[in-house]
Amino acid sequence: MGPFIQGARDVAQVMERGSARGGSADNIGRLIWHSGRLEALRLLNILPPRANVGAMTRLTLTLLITLVAGPVSAACFADYKAKRDDPLRLHYGVAEIRGDCARGPAAEELRPRLAAGGWELLNIVSVFGDDGLDEREESAGEFHLRF
Repeated sequence: MGPFIQGARDVAQVMERGSARGGSADNIGRLIWHSGRLEALRLLNILPPRANVGAMTRLTLTLLITLVAGPVSAACFADYKAKRDDPLRLHYGVAEIRGDCARGPAAEELRPRLAAGGWELLNIVSVFGDDGLDEREESAGEFHLRF
């Protein structure tokens, strides 16, 4: 017999003895006595395993979802240089990268986004996380997180 089931039986016996004597004199005893058997077990945190199934199921599902989804990836940004011809225009910008946080994959991801706006990617200056975003905002100006 598991400790939870034994604990539940012990509480039930104490409650039965208390009812024969008219209940317990202290406040906690009254609270437990007037709460009913299942609530008393819940208050004393000695529910039988069946009663804990809901909490265990939620915990198990949370852990499973976390394992399947993988760790939350940190934000990734790239600062870049781009150009537009006729007339020649250059700009420096910062863009969020949704794929791998490295220069090569960032260039592959950013090139079509810039092209859709009529810009040609010249190079990726660097890739960085949240910590470098604010310091580049002024330099990027209107191209800060535009593409």
